[in-house]
Amino acid sequence: MAQTKLLPYGREAIAEAARLIGEGFPVAVPTETVYGLAADATDGEAVARIYAAKGRPSFNPLIVHVADLRQAAQLATFGEQALALARLYWPGPLTLVLPLAKDSPVASLVTAGLPTIAVRCPAHPAMRDLLAATGKPLAAPSANASGRISPTRAEHVLASLGGRIALVIDAGATSHGLESTIVAVDGDALRLLRPGPIDLGLATAEAQLIEAPGQLASHYAPAKPVRLEASEAAADEWLIGFGGVAGDSSLSASGDLVEAAASLFDRLHEAEASDRNRIAVAPVPGEGIGSAINDRLRRAAAPR
Repeated sequence: MAQTKLLPYGREAIAEAARLIGEGFPVAVPTETVYGLAADATDGEAVARIYAAKGRPSFNPLIVHVADLRQAAQLATFGEQALALARLYWPGPLTLVLPLAKDSPVASLVTAGLPTIAVRCPAHPAMRDLLAATGKPLAAPSANASGRISPTRAEHVLASLGGRIALVIDAGATSHGLESTIVAVDGDALRLLRPGPIDLGLATAEAQLIEAPGQLASHYAPAKPVRLEASEAAADEWLIGFGGVAGDSSLSASGDLVEAAASLFDRLHEAEASDRNRIAVAPVPGEGIGSAINDRLRRAAAPR
C-alpha cells in the first residue's frame, strides 16, 4: 500500500471508511480515548490485516466496538452487574470482558481463541458514525505500530502507520488520550484488568492469563502436545498444513499468510477436538504477519 489518505471527519470520510471496511481493510478512526485501527470484527482476514499493519507480535485479544447495548448482547453474555455498568458508563471509555455469546459472529482471531470477549460502546461521534455506516461490530486496537506510543492525533497515526493502511480520519486530538478502563465481570465480581479514564475504585488484578489488551503475555495452549515445523504427520497426530503441506486441515492451501492468521485458532480448536492424541503444524514463513503466527504457535507448543 503506497499511500495513506488523510480525510477530515465528515460524510465523505465516513463513507470512504465504510467502503474500505466492507472490502476487508482496516482504517484509522478517532475514539474518545485514542485513535483506533478499525476492521470488521466478523471477518477473520480483515482482523488479520490489523495485526499485519501494526506488526503486532502475538495475537492478543482485541476490543470490539459496538453501537449500543443491543449489538453488544449479540456478541457477549450480560449478567445483571454487566448490564448495570453498561447502562451507567456507555457510551464511554469502559471496556467489559464478558463470556462470549453462544452464537457470537465475531472471528476467533478477535478473542485469540478465548471463551471471553472485550466489548465497548464508544462515545466519539466519528466512531459512532462509522459503526452506524457499516452496521458491523468493529475490532479496533490503537492505531500505531506495535510497541509505539498510542496515537492521540491523526499525525501520530501517519507517523507510525503511514503507507501501511489506506485511510486515516482526522478529527483532531482525542479527549481522554488514555486507553479505556478494562473490567472483567464474573457474575457479581469485578476484576480491573487495565486502569483507564473511568475509576471504579478497584485495584488492578494480577494477570494469570491474557484476557484483554495491556496485560502480561500468555499462550493459547491446546490440551494436546503440539509439534512445529512438521512436513508430515505421525500416526497419532492431526497435521495442520500450510501451502504445499496439505495436512488434515490447512491454515492456507495457497500459502496466504493473512488467510493463515485468520484461520489459526479455528484450526487449533479443530485439531484439539480430533481423535488424534497430538497436533503437528507445518512450517509457516516468518516474514510479516507470519512472525505473529509463529509467536502464537511457539506459545501453543511450549512445555507445560
